[in-house]
Amino acid sequence: MRLIELHILQSFPVSCLNRDDVGAPKTAIFGGVNRARISSQCLKRAIRLAMHELAPEQCAGERSRLIVDPLTDRIEAEMKRRLATTAEPDERLRAAAESLASEFCHRLANFDEEAKQRKGLRRVKTMMFLSPGDLAAAAAALAETAIADPEWGEKLGANEKAGKEEKRGKKSKDDGQKWMDGVMSRGFKALREPGCKDAADIAVFGRMVANDPSLNVEGAAMFSHALSTHRADNEIDFFTAVDDLQAADPTVAEEDRAGSGMMGTLEFSSATYYRYAALNLGLLEDSKHLGAFTLEERRKVVDAFVRAVLLSVPGARKNSMNANTLPGFVLGLYRDHGHPVQLVNAFESPVKAKKDGLLAPSVEALEKHLRELRQTWGLTPAAEVRLPSEGMTLDRFCQELVRHV
Repeated sequence: MRLIELHILQSFPVSCLNRDDVGAPKTAIFGGVNRARISSQCLKRAIRLAMHELAPEQCAGERSRLIVDPLTDRIEAEMKRRLATTAEPDERLRAAAESLASEFCHRLANFDEEAKQRKGLRRVKTMMFLSPGDLAAAAAALAETAIADPEWGEKLGANEKAGKEEKRGKKSKDDGQKWMDGVMSRGFKALREPGCKDAADIAVFGRMVANDPSLNVEGAAMFSHALSTHRADNEIDFFTAVDDLQAADPTVAEEDRAGSGMMGTLEFSSATYYRYAALNLGLLEDSKHLGAFTLEERRKVVDAFVRAVLLSVPGARKNSMNANTLPGFVLGLYRDHGHPVQLVNAFESPVKAKKDGLLAPSVEALEKHLRELRQTWGLTPAAEVRLPSEGMTLDRFCQELVRHV
């Protein structure tokens, strides 16, 4: 396995970057003591959105349940383009596009009939991770296959009628349903075909489709939950808020004007975290991932991944506890064989603060653990680079890793 690994130490001040079910910062027990924790899911979303900004042409995927209307628009546009010389009414084409999109999305992720009936919302029950290129490919295949049949309008209507009868318990398939099966099959085939140049983030983060596992994509990136390198307990922030109008109202008694308009508490923590992310370069370049990309295009994606991992921070409570910081130390490794190994056991015995804080002893513990792994297990990377180090910048750090793609 050819890997790029990123081992990051980063200190955050008062923050609640990742909340649990009661709104408190997440924690975990490691090494027998309580640690501050940021889940890998939380970090992945921040990194995915950052890649969307850093490489928008390659990383245009969106995770959403609202895929029905975008697909409908694309199918309608395809049908209009392909039927430009005929006199099909716009209303008929729109209705046909809605029918095809609804059927396709239902087979993909189960159409949410309850949301449609209660809120008029056309969506599926499960979030899907699709790029605009994916939707365009499916729409083109659906439109082309459907209108290739001169009787597509009648068969579409027959399928809808059969669907209503099926709900009433009549399950035998007629020609309309068989015709629809063929159209849908072509749409799914288009979605399976690799080559979308705007779906690199799907290759990096992966996709799971319960209704059709053949559409699953194994993510090339691996993440761990971030843990504090030291013991960390949540603390309580008691706050009050002044009622501006009440405080300025002379008709209100003075003792009432002096009081707060409301009060409450928020939980927070502050910690130095160890974060870990890895990217499987071998998997990334296969035909189901970025095999259709040129070397330069793959390098651009990997460069965006490295930068996004280093620079992105979860956005929870960003206005009241702005905790945006940058890593205090980063160890970047390139391995030309073997498997990913995180270095969290450097902190199995929790670091204790010294006069210069927690970051310096955390770096010391990480380097010591790395030396021990080398001596004991022969775990020697093909290349390694540190940030900060003499003459090292973020651009050069990325170049040193990306050249191994």
